[in-house]
Amino acid sequence: MKRELILFYLIAIIWLLFDQVSKYYVMNHFVLGESLPVIQNVFHFTYIINHGAAFGMLTNQRWFFLAVALVLIIVYGIYRKQVNNGPLILRVGSALLISGAIGNGIDRYILHGVVDFFDFRIWPIFNIADIGICIGVVCIIYYLLTSKHEEK
Repeated sequence: MKRELILFYLIAIIWLLFDQVSKYYVMNHFVLGESLPVIQNVFHFTYIINHGAAFGMLTNQRWFFLAVALVLIIVYGIYRKQVNNGPLILRVGSALLISGAIGNGIDRYILHGVVDFFDFRIWPIFNIADIGICIGVVCIIYYLLTSKHEEK
């Protein structure tokens, strides 16, 4: 197996495990709705189940989000050769995006919502999968913007 492919799967699996283990920990050590201040009024661990997307959009649209995760996996399957032969930023971004989508998809399928717990008080509560999705999207957009610029 090529190193590029191994890197993709290694990043995706590690990020997914980190996400799922952190959610398992929160579910087993916090009561739903419990908030533990780490830095008072700045950063808390707050256990919630989010039934929507970011900012609570599309609440209770579980099957829609599961379909989106499936579409991301299918798109990766179609373009996997281009992704795995592409630059590092594209491979890492794709691995994080897909891993995050799978992590939240597991929650949506099993729990009918997503376990969130990072609470910065000025932003909606989020989790490790959300971080992967955001970083992944930024990496992919950066790649798309710079690759088009290089082609000109």
